[in-house]
Amino acid sequence: MARALSVRGLSTVFPSPQGMLTAVDGVDFDLAPGEILGLVGESGSGKSVTLRSILRLVHAPGRVTGQVLWGGRDLLALGESEFRKLRGREIATVFQEPMTALNPVLTIGRQIDESLRAHTRLDRRARRARAIELLDLVGIPAPGTRLGDFPHQFSGGMRQRAMIAVALAGEPELLLADEPTTALDVTIQDQILKLLLGLRARTGMGMVLVTHDLGVVAQSCDRVAVMYAGRIAESGPVAAVFAEPRHAYTRGLIGSVPRAGTERRPLLSIEGTPPGLGERPSGCAFHPRCGFATDICRTAAPPMENVAPDRLSACWNHAAVAAAREAA
Repeated sequence: MARALSVRGLSTVFPSPQGMLTAVDGVDFDLAPGEILGLVGESGSGKSVTLRSILRLVHAPGRVTGQVLWGGRDLLALGESEFRKLRGREIATVFQEPMTALNPVLTIGRQIDESLRAHTRLDRRARRARAIELLDLVGIPAPGTRLGDFPHQFSGGMRQRAMIAVALAGEPELLLADEPTTALDVTIQDQILKLLLGLRARTGMGMVLVTHDLGVVAQSCDRVAVMYAGRIAESGPVAAVFAEPRHAYTRGLIGSVPRAGTERRPLLSIEGTPPGLGERPSGCAFHPRCGFATDICRTAAPPMENVAPDRLSACWNHAAVAAAREAA
């Protein structure tokens, strides 16, 4: 039976000479079986650290707290040996940069074989056949001859596909994909997205897709969660959030993307840059860059609340943001 993921109060902190720095700050979200959630935001918003925290890949002196419920079990409370059996088998990941995630001195076939040995009971011959099947599944031509190649012998798009093959070796129910299309040309990007959607349709696998590309979210995701300064600013179904954002940050992100039929209209921009970990302002972290900010935004952090059916927003002025979108 497919399982759901429920993240509650996930926080990740790192010590520094300035004190404890919070990279992920009380993140909550749910993922239904077979659903794709897009996690979006600017660089430094905490997206990748959120995925690493779920997988318990944040090591000391970093500290992760909260709950990550998977099939009724809290992953953060499991023993290390028990969690290692689960990681890669039930939950797998595709890292952001395959050239650093793949081992440069091991062949692609060896790296797939390592995952198969860890998570299946196949013998050597069956593992080779399964490795060829996986490379074929992700669209690598002549897969039998490419098993002996090293990562540097693959193009960027093929390395990304090989990473997906490694992740799929354990037949996971959940895939955490950290910007799997970053730095790829649009043709390869489209192929990777179609591959992931095809795998979801074929296996029923759920997915959390980290990206900063709203086009990728619109094309592939069921729901979207917008992150800023370590917190989720807004979440909901993709179509509803894009049609009527309820947070000023979401509105700025959407407004910065060119749309068909608006060639002569200026794009919106978000002035300034995201705050560093040790530079988070009081109140709403977005208020120094926000055109809707009022006094309360500067002094009190907005709670996450229901602002419409199946919609959550952490913005004191979400009604004004929605009205501005309608007026535009």
